Amino acid sequence: MSNLKDIKSEIEKYANDSNLTELQIVEKLEKDYFDKRVNENLKLYKKGKKKVSEITKDLKISPRKFYAILEKKKIEHKKYKKE
Repeated sequence: MSNLKDIKSEIEKYANDSNLTELQIVEKLEKDYFDKRVNENLKLYKKGKKKVSEITKDLKISPRKFYAILEKKKIEHKKYKKE
């Protein structure tokens, strides 16, 4: 519990030093850690060690969003045609 208090106090100090609110700082941290997890999973996806369904379950995102990330990063993937 004291570790969480330390983190909160550091965020408050940073918020006082910068012109951001605590919530904005937390959102930036969340985005940064999400991107880090995405990159780790993309490495495994490229090697064929992890499937799309496993990655989307781990990241708690939809497959469409994952495929959008793949296209944004220009990573090849199979495209299925709906008919």
